[in-house]
Amino acid sequence: MPAAASPQDYSDSYARDRAEIEDLMARYLFAMDYNDMDAYVATFTEDGELEFASGTAKGRADIRKTAQAFKDRIGSVYKDVDGNPAVLRHVLAHTVIRVEGDRAWARAFWYEMANDGPRNASGRLTPQIGTFGIYEDELERVDGHWLFSKRRILNEFLPGRDSGSVNPVQQMDAAAAATK
Repeated sequence: MPAAASPQDYSDSYARDRAEIEDLMARYLFAMDYNDMDAYVATFTEDGELEFASGTAKGRADIRKTAQAFKDRIGSVYKDVDGNPAVLRHVLAHTVIRVEGDRAWARAFWYEMANDGPRNASGRLTPQIGTFGIYEDELERVDGHWLFSKRRILNEFLPGRDSGSVNPVQQMDAAAAATK
């Protein structure tokens, strides 16, 4: 039976851990979309790692610098039909989370909406789905709070940055099992 379909053993604290991790994931996206770099870097451990299409950043200071540079670059090239920087909003879809003590792994599908579509009959810009991909996360509980120790952002539309043909949940389960 494939790992994604196999039954999971959940601890009594799994629901709380999952809720806290899902909250962290949402706070990460709100912080990115609203350019709140203090809140954004606070979702990572002090020595956390962020890997995305433009490279890898390690540690909160480097993550802040790298994420802000990315936001500035996107704002200068991603425009709405009037030439203004497009308003981007990320959406988290289905998420699988595995918790083993004070470590966790997650795989989540994300997509990005932007107001860069044509104007509708009332003159408003219409949203469009722009980009999409998979988050591959490793998390640690630090002082009672879940934080990303590593976030790898895969972009299904970029050559070499797609998630491949293997079920991401199977890869996550294998990574978790390798730490036991």
